Amino acid sequence: MFFDPVLYGFVFLGLFTPGPNVIMLTSSGVRFGFWRTLPHLFGVVLGVGITAGITAMGVGAAVTASPVLNTVLKLGAGGFILWMAWGLWKASAKPRAAQDPDEKPLSFWGAVLFQWINPKVWAVAFAASAGYSAGLPMLLEALRLGTAFSSLNLVVCLFWTAAGSLLTALLATPMAWKVFLRVMAVLLAASALLVFR
Repeated sequence: MFFDPVLYGFVFLGLFTPGPNVIMLTSSGVRFGFWRTLPHLFGVVLGVGITAGITAMGVGAAVTASPVLNTVLKLGAGGFILWMAWGLWKASAKPRAAQDPDEKPLSFWGAVLFQWINPKVWAVAFAASAGYSAGLPMLLEALRLGTAFSSLNLVVCLFWTAAGSLLTALLATPMAWKVFLRVMAVLLAASALLVFR
């Protein structure tokens, strides 16, 4: 069956719960607003779909089976997440209207590429591919999984980006901004631990 409600429920819960994408999109919604975050958002949606699709084609199993490749990807993912967390930690603690106009959200292509080292996306995609296969030919299975991930992730990303954008009203002082950014930076850094589970 191409549309499997159990698969969609699993994927939705896997993507909705906090992880690097949720933290980064919420933070970007707060810092840059909903509209400026859209390229980042759409990059996440496309990247997650591609990652899920290639997982269904057996790439996830190949990565898991190669200890060297697995370690390299884990180190790259952990390093990139910590680098992003450091950027949040030192970001200017000014309300959005007073921010430096040179600060920019993650780009579309940056967000697409990040999904290929995002440990949470790989874990959810690998579990979905292994546990909810429909037994279709490989390309149809990849399309089925990629479509499920992208369509559900669009809803998830819109929710968290909008939530972040709405949080701006509560962050009226530089101290409130600083506390928020520091908390999000710590959460993002902590999500790097998922890489080494």
